[in-house]
Amino acid sequence: MLKTLGLIAVLAPLAGALLAGLSGKALGRAWSHRVTILGVLISFLISVFLFKEVLNGNSWNGAVYTWATIGDTPLHIGFLIDRLTVLMMIVVTFVSLMVHVYTIGYMAEDPGYQRFFSYISLFTFSMLMLVMSNNFLQLFFGWEAVGLVSYLLIGFWYTRPTAIYANLKAFLVNRVGDFGFLLGIALILTHFGSLDYGTVFSKANANPLDITLICLLLFVGAMGKSAQFPLHVWLPDSMEGPTPISALIHAATMVTAGIFMVARMSPLFELSQTALSVVLVIGALTAFSMALVAITQFDIKRVVAYSTLSQLGYMTAALGASAYSAGIFHLMTHAFFKAVLFLGAGSVIIAMHHEQDMRRMGGLKKYMPITYWTVLIGAFANAGLPPFAGFFSKDSILEAVHLSTTPGAAFAYWLLAAGVFIGGIYSFRLVFMTFHGEERMDAETKSQLRESPWVVTLPLVLLAIPSVAAGWLIGPVLFGGYFGDAIRILPEHPAIGEMAKQFHGVLGFIGHGFMTLPLWLGIAGAVLAWYLYVVNRGMPKKIAIFFGPVYALVERKYGFDELYSWLFAQGARLVGTGLWKGGDQMAIDGVMVNGSARLVGWFAGVVRLVQSGLIYWYAFVMIFGVCAIYALVKYRLIGV
Repeated sequence: MLKTLGLIAVLAPLAGALLAGLSGKALGRAWSHRVTILGVLISFLISVFLFKEVLNGNSWNGAVYTWATIGDTPLHIGFLIDRLTVLMMIVVTFVSLMVHVYTIGYMAEDPGYQRFFSYISLFTFSMLMLVMSNNFLQLFFGWEAVGLVSYLLIGFWYTRPTAIYANLKAFLVNRVGDFGFLLGIALILTHFGSLDYGTVFSKANANPLDITLICLLLFVGAMGKSAQFPLHVWLPDSMEGPTPISALIHAATMVTAGIFMVARMSPLFELSQTALSVVLVIGALTAFSMALVAITQFDIKRVVAYSTLSQLGYMTAALGASAYSAGIFHLMTHAFFKAVLFLGAGSVIIAMHHEQDMRRMGGLKKYMPITYWTVLIGAFANAGLPPFAGFFSKDSILEAVHLSTTPGAAFAYWLLAAGVFIGGIYSFRLVFMTFHGEERMDAETKSQLRESPWVVTLPLVLLAIPSVAAGWLIGPVLFGGYFGDAIRILPEHPAIGEMAKQFHGVLGFIGHGFMTLPLWLGIAGAVLAWYLYVVNRGMPKKIAIFFGPVYALVERKYGFDELYSWLFAQGARLVGTGLWKGGDQMAIDGVMVNGSARLVGWFAGVVRLVQSGLIYWYAFVMIFGVCAIYALVKYRLIGV
């Protein structure tokens, strides 16, 4: 039964995508969103049922069919339905369902309405194939499928040059990560002779060289998909797509794929201290550096985008500290509050007639109360303040890194703690600049301000509920052995175990938080944001002037776009120019094509000197030839 339900859960969004994509004109706008929403709703309901079945001890791991066989190695399409899988399925399908409903209002006037619903439903199918896979072949299929659909969605408004640039950038950066990921899978096949998770995990051993190389290559793939430094540059530009897909990419699908993959590969990563250390440090660097960029941005969607980069860094750091359950727990809570923030930003953009600059907003609280309160909940959760969901998951990560024995843990902890302070600033900076203070929009926009329709506000309210309450599940999820055998941690990595000994319920966890530095740093960040953007609004400009070059460097995202443009784009053009002039013009045209023609011409010119047309010259040559042959024969030089 679990196999059949798994198939239905995966195929229902695919059916909706095909119907809306291939028959969208015949179905019309209304039926296009109905069939796709129905498909995702079916997947969500099945995910909830499977969750209950797995909690009751029923799981399934097997092949659906054999796609191909290479020698003695079968390549299966199959499902692994365990506790990690069903948690991801619920997160993906619930957030996707909310985004589908929200899209009815946001894309109401867009001519590509049916196409958009087809794409987001296909996105859901791709992510489900990824999280439900029981082998590396299917994992790679889902991995590439989410990349492909993200390319289509980021460039959805394909008449905009910026959208085409953004989707091409996302595609190329992810090719770098995916190349490493594919090499890792190839090395797994070579080393273990199988692509099946169970077989690979059972054969894994502590061979430092092989396991470390495999884990680092797999993590390169995660760096691309989950936008970790230095492969983070594509994610902020993905804002060029419509807001619903920004929410889906950032909250529950593509960027969470790398986090999920590393957690699923815990039996391998646990065997390599080097790989864990790299993961930990990269995550901490991303969390801190991207939080800094967020406080310099004025585009409301870009602020949330850099917030996503920072939060992904926290998840990655948790994985490096062997706190896989804490990383997945933050993935879950983050999916809810980040969807709230993105969809709330989209609601503001609708009201502001697609204006995204927060400097032209302000005072929207009285016009958009539902949007305001839901975004405020998202900001509290994003800043990691109790009793909201983000506090429990983020604080558990900080505690796990603090207790970690992985090399680099102390350095990572202080970066993450500093990131909490900055997170408090940018989270409430967005709220205060957008909803509080003077109204900075033009008179025409102001006259038309109103709350968004119910298809926009209902998903906000439904997502705000778990943004508050999902963190209260910290006991069973982190310390109650929820994940079971889905995640494996060696005894020498005791962070989660030590935390479990000190856990005394939700209220006890909150109380403990008030006795630690990170929570007070988050509160300080929120208070500072209130002072800078409500009390003394001229101060931020003075601070920017005071820090001058440092502020400019952070505002320009550390110059990575310019560096990569010069190093790779300009470098590729230089290589291309060299191949064109040196290879095509000089070697091929100059030597092989035109050179052979010139050689024939030269030879013909030489022969032409002999072919004079004078009879006495021909007679002389004939006589000379006869004499030469006679001489050769005479002296037996030709053996005649």
